[in-house]
Amino acid sequence: MVVASNLLINQHLLLGKAVSQVPSTNHGNHFSTDNQLPDTVIIHYTAGSSLDSAVTTMCDPNNRVSAHIVVGRNGEMVQLVPFNHVAWHAGKSEWRGRTGLNQYSIGIEIDNAGPLSMNDDGQYLSWFNRAYSGQSIFKGIHRNETEPSYWHAYTEPQIRAVFSLCQTLIHVYPIKHVLGHEEVSPGRKRDPGPAFPLDKLRSTLLDSRDSNEAPSHDGAVLNRRVVTAPKLNIRGGAGVQYPAIGAPLLGGTAVKVLERKDGWVKVEQSVTGWVSSRYLK
Repeated sequence: MVVASNLLINQHLLLGKAVSQVPSTNHGNHFSTDNQLPDTVIIHYTAGSSLDSAVTTMCDPNNRVSAHIVVGRNGEMVQLVPFNHVAWHAGKSEWRGRTGLNQYSIGIEIDNAGPLSMNDDGQYLSWFNRAYSGQSIFKGIHRNETEPSYWHAYTEPQIRAVFSLCQTLIHVYPIKHVLGHEEVSPGRKRDPGPAFPLDKLRSTLLDSRDSNEAPSHDGAVLNRRVVTAPKLNIRGGAGVQYPAIGAPLLGGTAVKVLERKDGWVKVEQSVTGWVSSRYLK
C-alpha cells in the first residue's frame, strides 16, 4: 500500500473518503509489467450530462468504452477498472511513435459537457441541449485551434481531485507522461479542452518530480546536472522522434539545465539541445 495526498492505492484499487467502486466489464487484460506499464495518464471529459450517466455508459457492455476513474463535479471519484487492467478510453491514438494508447495508459474521465455553443437568446448550450451560464462558462482557445470558443468550466473540487489522483498514480506507477485525449487523437478529439489546466498539472507533478533540485544558500535553484549514462544523445527536441545533434555527452559531464518538458530537459553544454531527465542527477 502506498500513500500520497489523501488517497491510497491498494491492490490497484483507489481508496479514499470520496471514492467508490463500480466495476465495469468493459476492459482488457493486465498491462505488461515487463515493459513497466502503465506509464501514461490520459485526461478526458465525459461530454455528458452527469457523473451517473457517464458511469452507466461505461458499465454497459454494449458500449465497449470505459475509463479507470470518473471524477464528478464535487470531486467525488468512481473507479470502474483496476489500474493494472487496460481500459478502453483512448481509441485510435498515437503519441511519440506509439499507437493504441489504451495499452500504455490510465484513463481519467471528468464529468464535463465539453464545448458549448451560444444560441440567439444568449444561452450557452451543450450538444445535448442543456443550457449553462455564469461561472460554469469558460472562453478559451483550444491548443489545436486558433479561435476562442465556449466550454463547460471545470469545478475547483474536480481540478483538486484530478491533481491529487495523478499525484497518487505517479507515486505508485512509473508514470512518465500526463496527456490530454486531444494530444493523442488530434482532430478527432478535443478533450479535456482549454478549460482544464493540463499544462499546469504536468509542470506541477512531472517537472517537480524530475528536477530533484537542491536550493543554494540564497534560495536560488542550482541548475547544474551531471550525466549518469555512459553516452547520452542530445536531441533537437523533447523526444526520441527528434534527431540527435552534436556528439553524445559522456558520463560525468556537467550540463546547465535551461528548460523541462514531459520528462525531457533542455541543456547547455558544447551544444544546446534536449536529453532525457532520467540520465541526469
